[in-house]
Amino acid sequence: MQQELQELFRSSTGEQVVTMTELSAAGSNRRYFRIKSAHHSRIGVAGVSADENRAFIYLSGHLRKKGIAVPQVYAVSGDGMYYMQEDLGDCLLFDALAESRTSGRYGEKEFQLLKKIITALPVLQCRGAEGMDFSFGYPQASFDRRTVFWDLNYFKYCFLKAVGIEFQEDRLEDDFERMADILLEEPFDTFMYRDFQSRNVMICDGEPFFIDFQGGRKGPLYYDVASFLWQARAAYPDELREQLLEAYIEALQPFRPIDSGLFRARLRHFVLFRLLQLLGAYGYRGYFEKKSAFVQAIPDAVELLAKLLEPGFPDYPCLSEALQALTGLEKYRKLPPAPGLTVTVYSFSYKKGIPEDYSGNGGGFVFDCRAVHNPGKYEEYKNLTGLDEPVIRFLESDGEILEFLKAARQLTDASVERYLARGFTDLAVCFGCTGGRHRSVYSARSMAEHLRQKYGIRVILIHRELDIQEL
Repeated sequence: MQQELQELFRSSTGEQVVTMTELSAAGSNRRYFRIKSAHHSRIGVAGVSADENRAFIYLSGHLRKKGIAVPQVYAVSGDGMYYMQEDLGDCLLFDALAESRTSGRYGEKEFQLLKKIITALPVLQCRGAEGMDFSFGYPQASFDRRTVFWDLNYFKYCFLKAVGIEFQEDRLEDDFERMADILLEEPFDTFMYRDFQSRNVMICDGEPFFIDFQGGRKGPLYYDVASFLWQARAAYPDELREQLLEAYIEALQPFRPIDSGLFRARLRHFVLFRLLQLLGAYGYRGYFEKKSAFVQAIPDAVELLAKLLEPGFPDYPCLSEALQALTGLEKYRKLPPAPGLTVTVYSFSYKKGIPEDYSGNGGGFVFDCRAVHNPGKYEEYKNLTGLDEPVIRFLESDGEILEFLKAARQLTDASVERYLARGFTDLAVCFGCTGGRHRSVYSARSMAEHLRQKYGIRVILIHRELDIQEL
């Protein structure tokens, strides 16, 4: 894979690769690399589907011709599995808003940035659709009844059933049929981004660029508005969301004159649909793929859902009953932030990426345990973890990990003391190894115990690959 990307870089730039660094792919199965030479920096992408890559490459070229800010694709491999795209830097909108999201206060600067993005959306949806060949859409050319039911069943089987909410299958299916009718009752000829949210907008030299639109297709305007303004992890205040919705409706008028009241009434159904799709994704990633970060994200979506349900949805009586039961579950109740400093300590596998910092703080450490002698290489330890006594004895008698942790504690202690002195609230300390089961688990538990004993602070310990969380 890396060899193919390096060759594609050399052939497209005429220069030799100097550095190649893998980037976090978040929830994507694609892999991204920043590749640099003496005069060029580009993002190399290794996809898992030639058809998905083909969709992104076509859409990028088409949208750029329409004057829309998306990354340029420079080169594509012969088999369509690899391509080179423009390097837009590292500033996601989600990260740019981290401080505001944590404090709940959005100033004029943040509002103007969000307004610039939401008022660019009608251009993307309407002008972007002009002359577009929707047959390139992946995996579907348009938002249709089949795709609606894919997402609704995703929610039913990967979330509702997974958390044990009771419902009558036939009545719920009746509600799903009614929802599909409502979502599809208006004809549409616009471009639907499909995943328009703050992690898919890059800020480059102060300007927004749109990324990861390979799932785009012909679809209704409402879906992208719901995706962006009701993104669970973005946590936009109600007043800000209303201001941005007003700005969107005003920007849409030159393309599609609409009645604001009717637009809002229909938008509610798309917000509900999008939240169900989101919970389905969280359920699948959290409960089936055992990625605890997605389980931690569920309370934010449930909080939005509870507010949305307040006026009621008489069109969906069975679904409403199930959702009311869901929003009443204590385990998904969003708790107020704990006073003082909270340190979140992770163990993880590098194969699955570095844990995402959902606090919005962005600070902390990632310690690489892979240089330490690995008990996972030996048959007697393969099915054990760093929580098991035989593995603990192996690591401590070998001694390498004790020296490693001594250095890690010195660095972490210094930050904890400064964070306490300055009144900071969140710090992440991550330990990674090959499988996320032995060395990283031992190290994370040891660090958590050390911090609790020495400082008496709140420590959350998450063994991501074991799906274990301790408060």
